[in-house]
Amino acid sequence: MTSEQTIAADLQAFLESWAAQGGGAARKALQMILTRIDFLGDTEIQYLARPGISHSLRVRRLDQSVRPLFLLMDVVGEDPAERWLSVCFYGETVSDPQELGDFVPGGLLGEDGLCFDVDGTNLELLEYVARRVEEAHLAAA
Repeated sequence: MTSEQTIAADLQAFLESWAAQGGGAARKALQMILTRIDFLGDTEIQYLARPGISHSLRVRRLDQSVRPLFLLMDVVGEDPAERWLSVCFYGETVSDPQELGDFVPGGLLGEDGLCFDVDGTNLELLEYVARRVEEAHLAAA
């Protein structure tokens, strides 16, 4: 099994485990964002489990050369029903016309970031963040 297959298998195992433990709205939100990323194509996801802290997904375009990723998502919380997503982008790669994100100086691999907390219960926020995923994907080219 290649390292990419291992990462995909580890991420799938995490998602299945989360669903078996009760899942929650955040799991569905994560799957919606992952579906959007898959639709965009030309991406790869690095999954890093940090038990007790978070489960981290780093997403990059295959043709990206300036930065190591265009999107960083953390699944935060140990209780599967209470987990939420921290969805972060490089600050200048996305717009935030409704000012729903939190500016994080130096917070994304040493660069200014824009992060959104998503629990999955607000579908308008979820779609808003999904549009930011598309913007960041385009900006990473």
